[in-house]
Amino acid sequence: MTAVRLHVRRWGTLLAALSLAATLGATGAGAAPPSDRTSRTEAARVDRVPVPDPQWFDCSTAFGPRTQCGTVQLPLDYDQPRKASTEVALLRVPATDPARKIGTLFVNPGGPGGSGVAIAAQASLFLSPAVLERFDVVGFDPRGTNYSSNVQCFRNLGEQANALGPLLTTPFPVGDAETGAYIASAKAFGVACSTTGTPLSGSMSTAEVARDMDVLRRTVGDQRLTYLGFSYGTYLGNVYANLFPDRVRAVVIDGVLDPLAWTGTPATASVPQTQRLRSGEGASKAFHEVLARCAAAGPEFCSVAGIGDPETVYAGIVASLKEEPLTITDETGEVVFVLTYATLISFMLGDLYAPEGYSYVDQDLTLIHSLLHPGAGDPGAARAALVAKFQALAAPVQRSDAFGLGFPYDNSPEAFQSVLCTDGLNPARAEKWVEASARADAVAAGFGPMWTWASAPCASSTWTVRDEDAYAGPFTRRTAAPVLVVGNYWDPATNYDGAVTASSLLPNSRLLSSDSWGHTAYGTSACVTDAVDTYLLRGRTPAAGTVCTGDVQPFTVPLGTAERRAAPDRPLPPVVPPLPGALPRS
Repeated sequence: MTAVRLHVRRWGTLLAALSLAATLGATGAGAAPPSDRTSRTEAARVDRVPVPDPQWFDCSTAFGPRTQCGTVQLPLDYDQPRKASTEVALLRVPATDPARKIGTLFVNPGGPGGSGVAIAAQASLFLSPAVLERFDVVGFDPRGTNYSSNVQCFRNLGEQANALGPLLTTPFPVGDAETGAYIASAKAFGVACSTTGTPLSGSMSTAEVARDMDVLRRTVGDQRLTYLGFSYGTYLGNVYANLFPDRVRAVVIDGVLDPLAWTGTPATASVPQTQRLRSGEGASKAFHEVLARCAAAGPEFCSVAGIGDPETVYAGIVASLKEEPLTITDETGEVVFVLTYATLISFMLGDLYAPEGYSYVDQDLTLIHSLLHPGAGDPGAARAALVAKFQALAAPVQRSDAFGLGFPYDNSPEAFQSVLCTDGLNPARAEKWVEASARADAVAAGFGPMWTWASAPCASSTWTVRDEDAYAGPFTRRTAAPVLVVGNYWDPATNYDGAVTASSLLPNSRLLSSDSWGHTAYGTSACVTDAVDTYLLRGRTPAAGTVCTGDVQPFTVPLGTAERRAAPDRPLPPVVPPLPGALPRS
């Protein structure tokens, strides 16, 4: 009897090995160990939750053709699934060829706090026809955000504005007065979200959203997850892959946050979370590379080069604004905008988010220089365009709820901070950000402080609400299928080093690098886009060491000449950068 059992066991082992080999062969990988398993604790948390019914309904009037919307109730705390719940909103775009459907592609645009509903609604604009044919595309708004139940740390919008005024109007503080106001505002933010904002503010960690996504994976009937996440959405994908490694079919993370920097460790907790990411260094590297290429290309390709050495021109603008902000008026003399040094940095960072951002940097520096030096020439119509842009940036932004008109409370500040602060370790007191900002400024002038101050509300003595089930690692689980990690050399928001780190930690991953510009890489070249699409559709990763080149490269086309992107001819995905306050190019 023992011999028979051993014989059967050997056949079972052989069949399992053949099955694994077939799976690995389909992904283009060689023989590898089996994947890690979802822990019993995590499996118990999510698998005991009944599959919810979104009760899909047509929402094409609000979100465009073929869109379906729904909501589900999910546990506020997965350790107590029968107690309080929170509502999560979803949007689905059905596959255009349902007979050949592979499954569901979940998408997330970043933030944290970006709307999965909104990016899914735009799927037909930025995803390839082949992907749209074979997948339902589903986006969900992470708990606490957008069309899901909203976290709200203040009783009303007026109370929010009074408490957060300095944070919402100043990209980062300069000088003692602004710094004092910024610190006081950051503390008030932390206290409000740790009191009025509870319990939802303490249940918005990325781990909870990953658990939600696993329940939603079962809701749509997929055995394993297929996912495309951008920016902060890469951290969501990374956490899912490490919590549920054997439930991965295909996970793409593009514009990657360093997971160790995002969460922190006891050894790095004294460094602010948004400084650990080294995004300031990435933005500074991209910006000064633009100036260097402007100088090399010359005035035929770059307007600033016609004024003088670009670095010298920029340094002059910085010095002038530090001495006295520039007051910008319209044709009637009415003040439209006051351009400070901090706002200039925010402006430049917003420009860099686009692949063609180098041209925006060139235009804006040229215009600002002409406003600071009126005798250098009249910017004319271009000046009017800049004034119009500042007017738009200065105008208040109001949000409406597509699921019904509600009280006009914009919770985007709370949505961002409740995820950031719940996920990561930070110094105890907001005053610590002063010295941290100075260190950041020394290595990435302007850009370093802007990124560093973004996490000041997370100071642990005032942001006291916690999620005991937040994920802090490890980020080294072996997944059932490879994770495709996409990094852009010149990304101003998610440093390329983050992609390198994430890929080096994940034992079953492939790094795809891109010599491209702007934030994230999908859609910037046929090379990146085809590689991602092939992986999503067939499970095949690109060859090790593959480096793509973006279609748009700085100052390769003479001024006044229309620039054409080679392929694909589609809009870029609507990615939400992981930093509030940057002024994007309109």
